[in-house]
Amino acid sequence: MKIWAIVLLTAAAVCAKHEKYIGWKSYIVQPSTLEQVKALHLLEPTLELDFLSHATTSREGVVLVKPEHQADFIAALAKLEVEYKVHAENIKEKLDYDDFLIERRNREIRARNGRSLPYDNYQTLEAIDAYLDEIAAKYPDTVTLVEPAKSFEGRTIKYLKISTTNFEDDSKPVIFIDGGIHSREWISPPTVTYAIHKLTEDVTDPDLLDNFDWIILPIVNPDGYKYSHDTDRFWRKTRSTDQHTLGFFCPGVDGNRNYDFAWNTAGTSNNPCTEIFAGSKPLSEIETQVVAEIMKTYLPRMTLYLTMHSFGSMILYPWGHDGSLSQQALALHTVGINMAEAIHERALPNFPRYQVGNSALVIQYAAAGAAEDYAHSLGVPLSYTYELPGLSRDMWGFHLDPAYIPQVCEETWAGIIVGARRSRELFG
Repeated sequence: MKIWAIVLLTAAAVCAKHEKYIGWKSYIVQPSTLEQVKALHLLEPTLELDFLSHATTSREGVVLVKPEHQADFIAALAKLEVEYKVHAENIKEKLDYDDFLIERRNREIRARNGRSLPYDNYQTLEAIDAYLDEIAAKYPDTVTLVEPAKSFEGRTIKYLKISTTNFEDDSKPVIFIDGGIHSREWISPPTVTYAIHKLTEDVTDPDLLDNFDWIILPIVNPDGYKYSHDTDRFWRKTRSTDQHTLGFFCPGVDGNRNYDFAWNTAGTSNNPCTEIFAGSKPLSEIETQVVAEIMKTYLPRMTLYLTMHSFGSMILYPWGHDGSLSQQALALHTVGINMAEAIHERALPNFPRYQVGNSALVIQYAAAGAAEDYAHSLGVPLSYTYELPGLSRDMWGFHLDPAYIPQVCEETWAGIIVGARRSRELFG
């Protein structure tokens, strides 16, 4: 009771934050057949369901449901004979508790070493940008800060180029890592900024600097990320308003449906009010244009592309739009397994073991216009989506307790190391 009293006092000080989610509930669903999986997806538009993780026959999913649709949702699950249970009766209360955990960790870190970093807690956009600026200034011989564009709302998109040869040695493979395209997936940016840390401040594997050039983009979607912190915790899309006549009322595009490969053919929507709106055309968003330009610029040397998402403990590869396999399927699968094994060696026992495979087949859901498909279509031989570990049955909130962030960063970095080295062996 004492801890909940602290939570309530903390929440009261945040000016009615998360009020939107009063009355909302979340459910854990576990389909047992592919037909049930497909039927759940058919319910998405009519019941305005928001899947935080897609349910498969082997992994439970978590779905948010508005108050006005909860009775119909339960009735539909009963008719489909899909197993379910309530995850959160009061979503606002859960979000308030998440906020409390984040602030408590900040206090603990400040008391220990005086400073909270982007890879030891969930951090604001401003804190992450400041970290990029600091690293670029501190390590000018190896790090270059690039500011290629402004976001739709005018925020600076930033990434780092890390190289011992200023990207002038054409024999060195290029590794590109990004995160934060889906703004609510807060565990994504810490794993990307941790890669920066390991390539600059704490270089324990010098061959990764000697043999590779790195491009690290922690937050592809700064507008959405900022909005998810300040206004709507579950905001997923960009914040553009120019992609539909209803854009002012329903802003944003799903950046991971906006890339120029099989665009708008599967797992997307033309309705701007949905979470999977693909935009008015491929690469309509300045944020996805930045990613595309990086890929095209360094394509001749880019051997590995990783985009960080959450959650589900999966390493996914093309083709996600239809479930077919590319000509590099054997390499994609074996390197994916190598990365997953490296992660598993360092993972906690309560984290699910990573699944590796074709995106559409593993999540049992096709999605067109995704980043890993686009990179592979351009010619990047090894291209993956990481679905990082997320909540489980014994977790309180909607993302991992921030105390787990260092663990996730360290094990993810172990996978990145293996992926980079294998990419050089196979394609360098």
